[in-house]
Amino acid sequence: MANHPSSSTRPTPAFVGASWAVLVLGFVSYAVGLWNAEMTKSEKGFYAAVLLLGVFAAVSLQKSVRDKAEGLPVSALYLGLSWSVVALGALMLVIGLINSGMAASEKGFYGLAFTMTLFAAVAVQKNVRDTLQYRMPAPAPVPAMPPMYSHEQIIG
Repeated sequence: MANHPSSSTRPTPAFVGASWAVLVLGFVSYAVGLWNAEMTKSEKGFYAAVLLLGVFAAVSLQKSVRDKAEGLPVSALYLGLSWSVVALGALMLVIGLINSGMAASEKGFYGLAFTMTLFAAVAVQKNVRDTLQYRMPAPAPVPAMPPMYSHEQIIG
């Protein structure tokens, strides 16, 4: 499958477009919410860093899981760290929201925008990888070895 992807692995343009649209919508929604929030700059920085950490970790986890599924070498340490950092990002967001003075509707907004953005980032990364894999040409056939000369042919 890695060398000869089937047409069923190629993402449709509609799915690619929807994935990118949701990623942009999630990021923009989260950013606009932070921009308009009545909180200190350090709180805004915390929530922005949590989103970036979560997105990076989710994409890294998706790549690691897929590499492993395709038989590519993935260290257990890196896979475990990827899972841990995704969980840590979500936990940091939850703890930050619980301890914030925001209304419940604002907390729900940030939770939803965070989750939507992570899901979309994973979908976009998958689409990018599938599209690149689909476009990769099949490996060229290995040329035949030149005929071997016998001892008599070399000596003359």
